[in-house]
Amino acid sequence: MTEQSPDDGDHHWPMLRSLRGWRISALPADLAAGLTLAAIAIPEQMATAKLGGFTPETGFFAFMAGSLGFALFGANRFLSCGADSTITPIFAGGLALLAAGGSPEYGSLAAGLALLVGVMLVLAGGFRLGGIANLLSVPVTVGFLAGIAVHIIVSQLPGVLGLPSPSGPTLERIVTLAGELGKANPYTIIIGFGVLATVTVCERISARIPGALIALAASTLFVIAAGLETRGVPVIGEISGALPMPSVPLIGPEQWAKLVPLAFLIAVVVMVQTSATTRSFPSDPSRPADVDRDFLGAGAGSLLGGLFGAFPVNASPPRTGIVVETGGRSQLAGLLAAVIVLLLVLFGARLLAHVPEAALGGVLLFVALRIIRVSQIVSVYRASKGEFLLIVATAAAIVVLPIEQGVALGIALSLLHGIWSTTRAHLIAFERVPETTIWWPAHPQIKGEVLSDIAVVGFQAPLSFLNATTFRADLQHMLRSRKPRLVVFEASAIVEIDFTAAQALREVIRLCNEAGTIFAVARLESLRAQAAFERFGLYDVLPRDRVFHSVDLALRKLQGDHQKGPATL
Repeated sequence: MTEQSPDDGDHHWPMLRSLRGWRISALPADLAAGLTLAAIAIPEQMATAKLGGFTPETGFFAFMAGSLGFALFGANRFLSCGADSTITPIFAGGLALLAAGGSPEYGSLAAGLALLVGVMLVLAGGFRLGGIANLLSVPVTVGFLAGIAVHIIVSQLPGVLGLPSPSGPTLERIVTLAGELGKANPYTIIIGFGVLATVTVCERISARIPGALIALAASTLFVIAAGLETRGVPVIGEISGALPMPSVPLIGPEQWAKLVPLAFLIAVVVMVQTSATTRSFPSDPSRPADVDRDFLGAGAGSLLGGLFGAFPVNASPPRTGIVVETGGRSQLAGLLAAVIVLLLVLFGARLLAHVPEAALGGVLLFVALRIIRVSQIVSVYRASKGEFLLIVATAAAIVVLPIEQGVALGIALSLLHGIWSTTRAHLIAFERVPETTIWWPAHPQIKGEVLSDIAVVGFQAPLSFLNATTFRADLQHMLRSRKPRLVVFEASAIVEIDFTAAQALREVIRLCNEAGTIFAVARLESLRAQAAFERFGLYDVLPRDRVFHSVDLALRKLQGDHQKGPATL
């Protein structure tokens, strides 16, 4: 389930693996990358905390916890871990059902959720369950991000427009906002959309430009100089410069139990995004990404976040990309950024008191627009209308339903799509490529050779309970309609055989034996399929000398046997 093949020296690096081989010559590059990362992360972490209903400093604590946890236990040299706008709307929606936003209980539940997510990620990494990251297909992931983007936009528009935040379902909130547009505050509109425009332009010029920080500073100066706090422009207000002491949140057993399903959803999303990030920005392009180890790093970040009163953290593809683009060499860049954030909390909290909330809303609007993958949506639409409907259905579910239910439905749709694809498999005929010994799936536009009394067939999917009935019915139909004297089953695509499918295969071989038809298997290449033949006793009904390395070998051997007399099976 994992694609990592750790080298022999990995066990010597239980911690700080990303620093293996680091040289002092890399320090200037890491320092430059860390400074740029901090400039990008400071406004983003504040905005993400606001998105979840937390104070800005809570976002800083999450970033510091994520950076430290991943640096200690992760493997990727560049990955940035911290508060993330993808998972924040999900767990904020789930927590809002259990406690009022901003209340002490809400904070305790968020910290408890972070601990649960951390434990799940650590277990997933420890048991090398990287395959869980494949639960979301690309179309479902694209739809999921589009739906999350809508939630972010709807949640931030009231602050940008200077309007009270409406309650109720997402669609109802959109209608309410539309009816209140005439009461919008022009100053907050200028600030919010000004920040959005500034960040967008800076991003277009160069991702290294800290557009969000520049826009935040400019909007803060604008508020102070024009006295906009007296004109209805809300600001963040005083920020505590104190650091929380590590502790386990005081939550009752029933509340812990209610957090488990939400924690599982968040853990799956974190695994998907961490896997995608570490594969997109590998430490060494010549080696497979150590996805499982990076789950440990992300899990450690959430555990630290929970202990210090923050919330679950996640890998960030944009911030990771910044580290790479600015020449970062190791996790020292992330640690330096975390130290800068720590110094800001301790000694610069007063600088943030007059930051307008509309500016943070503008940053989040930019984030929301960036995560809508328009090009992928268009590509999927052109290539597969059915999978485009998956995008639409997933996005609609996340927008219309409570967000955590929408995410669960998205995961279910992804799994159902995979199951549906597997159940669509049918038996296919093979033909010989003229003037060769190669047998290839029959194609209407490619003329191949067939033998009237010989059937060469294949099944291009793992054999499992999902398609065992179809496999057996197709083979039975072929036997009745063609009545071949020899059947060669080309098994190169059979990577796995479960118990139900093995029984179906036994039944087919038994029917061939009763009809006097020789049954053989060619190209049983998968080690798991070979083990299944042993485990389920298939060699009891199929002699081992009827399993061949190629179709051509099977035909040459068995045609000769047939000419000598009836086969004895």
